[in-house]
Amino acid sequence: MPLTATRPARPRIRFDRNELAGAFGDLGTDLPLLIGIIAASGMDSAGVLIMFGLMQVFSGLWYGMPMPVQPLKAFAALVIAQKIPGRLIFGGGLAIGISMLLLSVTGLIDALARLVPKPVVRGIQFGLALQLATLALKEYVPADGLPGYALAAAGFLVTVVLLGNRRWPAALVVLALGVAYGLVFKLDLATAQRAIGLHLPAWHVPATADILTGAVLLALPQIPLSLGNSVLATRQVVQDYFPERSLTVRQISFTYALMNLVNPFLGGFPVCHGSGGMVGHYTFGGRTGGSVLIYGGLFLVLGLFFSQGFQQIVQIFPLPVLGVLLLFEALTLATLLRDITAHRADLLVALLVGLLCAGLPYGYLVGLVFGTAVYYAMQRGWVGLGK
Repeated sequence: MPLTATRPARPRIRFDRNELAGAFGDLGTDLPLLIGIIAASGMDSAGVLIMFGLMQVFSGLWYGMPMPVQPLKAFAALVIAQKIPGRLIFGGGLAIGISMLLLSVTGLIDALARLVPKPVVRGIQFGLALQLATLALKEYVPADGLPGYALAAAGFLVTVVLLGNRRWPAALVVLALGVAYGLVFKLDLATAQRAIGLHLPAWHVPATADILTGAVLLALPQIPLSLGNSVLATRQVVQDYFPERSLTVRQISFTYALMNLVNPFLGGFPVCHGSGGMVGHYTFGGRTGGSVLIYGGLFLVLGLFFSQGFQQIVQIFPLPVLGVLLLFEALTLATLLRDITAHRADLLVALLVGLLCAGLPYGYLVGLVFGTAVYYAMQRGWVGLGK
């Protein structure tokens, strides 16, 4: 009998304390982005939060594994920096949904996956790890001054001791620590009471002019990051953690497209899959779609009942705790390099790509193209970096 026949099949959906802990593995990335997007764009917070939650539920049910969705990062950075209004966001989101659908149904995404070598994909993941670690250590951990440093240190020690513990999942203990800190030092009952109320997303139909402008202004800068991290790197993480699942880049790009063909019409911000999000959920215990469903449920509750005071409510939760979660997500992403460390040339390509991705404007595009070119030049002997 084949060895694989004796292995119990993993459930697609499970709800337990470890799935609950895994559900918060990507909170440190998503929450600050959503706050910044709503503040900069003036988008209705109910639509943003409810649709973000629904897309999580969709992804968790579709894939049956910890495959969360994230706000489009390059997209979000441009919106926050330039205070781009919602109508252009909806147009750009629809444009990127159409683009990814075309890549999927034509099979061009498969050709790209065959072209980009594994060391370049690992480099993209390493670049994301560098960015997440920098964000955690420079922005989140120092956010509350000396008490914040103490809180982050306690959270770090708890995570080191409990990481991988199935009885006492690290993320739940760290989150409980953060909630207790917020309730004692930051809770404003009057603000919380004013935030309560039922709100539903509004209907939007993007105008042709907004779709075209959004495509140039927002979608084009996002596509290289999406191809590298949201599709290629995510497929690689699935192969690493779920080798029994034969998930293709075409399937990932197809659901990416579907989500962004729906989001703009109901006031949602464009989303993608992401290797970092999946690693975050997995690191803290998520093994099924259950962690993503729980995560989506959190945003649905926030959007339906607390959206009007969202920015004030979330300030209760201390950023240093999110920084600890984000740092461990980054460390886990960085350790994915281990399967190419035996080959010096592959490791150098991955490190080069990671530094380009993390350090340059449009770094993911530069890293993807330049890293692939360097890899094939080495294969042909044009560049001698050794084995």
